[in-house]
Amino acid sequence: MTDVVGKRTLITGAASGIGKLLAQRLADAGARLVLWDIDSAGLAQLETEFAAAGYEIDTYTCDLTSRETIAAVAARTLADGGPIDILINNAGIVSGKNLLDISEEEIERTFQVNTLALFWTVKAFLPSMLDNDSGHIVTIASAAGLAGTAKLTDYCSSKFAAVGFDESLRLELKTLESNVVTTVVCPFYINTGMFDGVKTRFSWLLPIMKPDAVVKRILRAIRKDRRRLIMPWFIYTSWPIRLLPVSWFDALMAFFGVSHSMDDFRGKSEKVGEDG
Repeated sequence: MTDVVGKRTLITGAASGIGKLLAQRLADAGARLVLWDIDSAGLAQLETEFAAAGYEIDTYTCDLTSRETIAAVAARTLADGGPIDILINNAGIVSGKNLLDISEEEIERTFQVNTLALFWTVKAFLPSMLDNDSGHIVTIASAAGLAGTAKLTDYCSSKFAAVGFDESLRLELKTLESNVVTTVVCPFYINTGMFDGVKTRFSWLLPIMKPDAVVKRILRAIRKDRRRLIMPWFIYTSWPIRLLPVSWFDALMAFFGVSHSMDDFRGKSEKVGEDG
């Protein structure tokens, strides 16, 4: 079990969306917050809001597309307040375009934020966790990391990589006989603005998820040391249906509306920190 009270907890992409909600709930639960985001104005607003509520937080502006910047900000974070107990890699971006319409720069940026930043943050903060034989690393991935979707080639690929990163890291920590815990979170689309315009055919099976409900389940998973959180439950069927012939799998994805879920997408491509 992970007790968040008094734990120094770092959240990336914390200035908006799921990251901001996680910060609010963790502050209420007694965590010591360290918040990273590229949006310095958003972080300043957070400081004002949290101060008014009686909470002290540490904020750092960080561009997750830059390995050098991540290393520098991580060094400052450690020097200012000591080891990180809980690392929540939440930041994410989406382009929402067909492959031939995505620029090379957009593809690179998607992987820098959604995938490579996981490596650089964990490499920065895992050593102290191993030294203390304690810690929790949370990867906010996506249901798009379990099944591909049209107009999400870059995003799905980056999230498949995030799921694989968590799985490999979890097994690596087991071979080291470490008590550091990992949790991967794979939600369906979340109603935060990042995926504005997406649609679902059967909302009772695949609902557009409410942010508050998602955050509550993430916090429960952290506290209970759950290794994997997938929501809603119907997403679990993505594994057994992969045993079917590819043509059947594709037909089912079309039937449930997944293949066309992004047809009316109008979300913000540069929004960071509202994964789903």
